[in-house]
Amino acid sequence: MKKFLFFPVISLLVVACSGSQKKVLVLSHDAPQIDEANYTVTCKATRGHEEKEMEMSGNVALKLSTAAGDATVNLPDKGYYIVNAKSNDTIIGSYQVFTTADQAHRKITQADLKMKIDSLEQLIQGKNVSEANRNYFILPNTAAKITSNIDATIIHPYHPMANIPETADGKAPEVYQFYTVNEVRDIITNLQKLTKADSTATH
Repeated sequence: MKKFLFFPVISLLVVACSGSQKKVLVLSHDAPQIDEANYTVTCKATRGHEEKEMEMSGNVALKLSTAAGDATVNLPDKGYYIVNAKSNDTIIGSYQVFTTADQAHRKITQADLKMKIDSLEQLIQGKNVSEANRNYFILPNTAAKITSNIDATIIHPYHPMANIPETADGKAPEVYQFYTVNEVRDIITNLQKLTKADSTATH
């Protein structure tokens, strides 16, 4: 009888661990030192870009030591997290809505461009950022839970959007795209050039 008493306990432990599984994407400058066993990330560089994705479980408290100082970020729940270990660059991004084939071929108007520029300018200032809007403004030495779905797709900074197939049930995939603030500033500059080019062409 005593042997059988151990099985419910083991089952409870397995359920507890599986319920707090998480993916953690650490974005940093060059040459980070990441100790997964001791939950520490050290990066004193101020240039370059590196990324490391880890799988963890339990209530994780990740200790960061960067050129911006020391911090501890808590990753308590199941989900997909981004940790910003860059000392001088904010990470921003949002959920990506997939369009139909007809929408993809729709002509982008000047109004569309201006709306996109305005949206990006607000995002790099941290405006209209909320869990409900599914957009994110991740300051240095902080972390953000992006989604409870550890199977979601996250497009990293400096990576172009790839062709992402539908999920097995035919639904649109859950995809988020992230940039550094400097990347978004470059995107805004290029979009502004398009608005000027279009304006010049009409005169």
